[in-house]
Order: sequence, then C-alpha cells, then structure tokens
Amino acid sequence: MTQKQISPAVKNRLPRYYRYLSELLKNERYKISSGELSKLMAVTASQIRQDLNCFGGFGQQGYGYNIEQLHEEIGRILGVKRGFSAVIAGTGSLGATLAKSGIFSKRGICLLALFDNDPEVIGKKIAGFTVADIRYAAAYCREHKIDIAALTLPKEEAKPVADMFAAAGVRGFWNFSNMELKIDSPGVKVENIHMGDSLMMLCLQLNN
Repeated sequence: MTQKQISPAVKNRLPRYYRYLSELLKNERYKISSGELSKLMAVTASQIRQDLNCFGGFGQQGYGYNIEQLHEEIGRILGVKRGFSAVIAGTGSLGATLAKSGIFSKRGICLLALFDNDPEVIGKKIAGFTVADIRYAAAYCREHKIDIAALTLPKEEAKPVADMFAAAGVRGFWNFSNMELKIDSPGVKVENIHMGDSLMMLCLQLNN
C-alpha cells in the first residue's frame, strides 16, 4: 500500500499507531485485537479496523493483529528505516531538550549536529554534541546531505535560517519557532508545531 492510497485522516493517525505498537512490542506483545487496541488508544474498534485494513491482511478473526508485521509496515510508510538525518538549529532550553530526549533515534532518525549563533553557547557540549556556529550550517548540510532541520529559534530568525537550509538541500523542517513557516522550494515539507494551540485545545476541553 502506497502513501497515495491512504487517506489524509489515516496518515495523521499513523505516528500514533506506530507509537502504541512500539510499546506493545517492547512489552513482548505480538498480537492484539481491535478491541484491546481501542481501549489503549481511546479510538473506536471500528475506526481501528477501517484504518488497519489499509495495510493488508494483518487482522484475522479469532486471532487479532500481528503487531510485529503491522509495526513494520507502518514504519515503512513513515520512513523509519530510511535513515533520515537531522540537525537542530537553536540550542536554548527547547533545542537542548530535544537533543537530549532521544526522540530522533527512537524514530529511526540520526541526529548529527547542533547549531547556534550565540558565542556563549558555541563550543559547548550538549547531549554529546559540540554546538557549532550556524554560519557553517549550510556547508555541513551539503556535505552530509541532511534531510531534516529542527528549528528551535526565535520566530524572526526562523525564515532566513530555513531558507539557508533549504538552499543547502534540506527537505524537511520541524518548526518550533511559533510562526507559520512557508518555504517556496520544490519538494520541501514543513511541519509547524504550535504548542500554544495544543494547550488551548486542552483549555477548550476543560471549558466544555
């Protein structure tokens, strides 16, 4: 099953399925029913069956889903084993936290470098990386064929830095800079993360 055949709504749920299936495998579970998965994920069993039917014959009546095979297929679609490489631009509290968290390696992404423009930060060690001057980021990205740049920068710096990365061949941007980043380069994808929006959604649920 190719990505083009999967609806956008199902695509948006894929990372969540992958996360839950990863935890199940970690706990040495190898099969699960849609009802059991429904209780874990707070998604209806009917929706789960519809979603997972997109990936072929993983579900069998009386048996459930083969977790290992399903995890492998969803991981393939998500590009987990493509070996994507990443850098972080901006090593304040959020950038440093991302570097230390292991979030990249857990999803098959190789974090290779950290960059900043603050002289007091450049040269310091964070999560085993020596923070490099962002002036050298473009050359580094060209040399190492970097796929993803995580931007944990002030919003006024995000666009020029992103344009620099895009010109150096970076195709994916994970943007935490609190602005709606758009890059007009062919093949470039941007995931804008607005943590304030998520917080307000929580407030909305509490309010209702």
